[in-house]
Amino acid sequence: MNVTLITGGSDGIGAEIARQLAARGRDQVALVLAGRSQAKLDAVAAQCTASGAQVLCVAMDVGVEAQCRSLVAQAVTRFGRLDTLVNNAGISAQALFEDVSAHDLHWYEDLMRVNLWGAVWCTHAALPHLKAARGRIVAVSSLAGLVGVPGRTAYSATKFAMGGFFEALRSELKSAGVSVTVAYPGVVATHIRERGYNARGEPLGRSGLKEEDAMPVPECAGLIVAGMERRQREVVMTARGKLGRFLKLLMPSVVEEMAVAALKDEARPR
Repeated sequence: MNVTLITGGSDGIGAEIARQLAARGRDQVALVLAGRSQAKLDAVAAQCTASGAQVLCVAMDVGVEAQCRSLVAQAVTRFGRLDTLVNNAGISAQALFEDVSAHDLHWYEDLMRVNLWGAVWCTHAALPHLKAARGRIVAVSSLAGLVGVPGRTAYSATKFAMGGFFEALRSELKSAGVSVTVAYPGVVATHIRERGYNARGEPLGRSGLKEEDAMPVPECAGLIVAGMERRQREVVMTARGKLGRFLKLLMPSVVEEMAVAALKDEARPR
């Protein structure tokens, strides 16, 4: 049996990864779903168990180290092993840096605790078990972790940090047979941006990005699952993202213009 732990598994990309793994593996899959909402976790678990998977739900906050370590311990206690860790939990944000007051700047640290440290803590706790299984680590980053986007200084900082951490970790774990896949989705049709922080650290309530061509969640999750199973180093999901990464080395000013063009008018720098 293959045991996969998914943070941010209560909805969006994480929930869809769980459903796809359950459908593909049938009774050979065990899933550990972590998220803040027990009710949402239970709903996803019901869908996965209907496909034959065994599921453990853990309501927790990845921004708390003790809860991350407890999550991994519960997974191993329940299933006896851990083959794959998907670090998917995250918070978005959209605010121009100059609009964030000194009083409100603390939420930059809050964002880093969830987006980076949550992945670091979960990975550290899971590492002995993943090495024993010669398993896999997945880090769900963002194109904002490859190219800085105006209004997303905090979010880009967390995702650039995540990319650097897991790139270095990949080299450390190569001889242990543990693969590290970093996924870089673009705009995906989830609610993460509406739930993200505004300049005051409050729920934004809307997206600052143009979403007409947002990637469907099942497509995004499918690309991550395929990359994970192939033990790919990276999964850059859109042609625009791949082009932007290449052009950043040759024509960085063009990439900056592309980043601004991705924003709605009201979210652009003044």
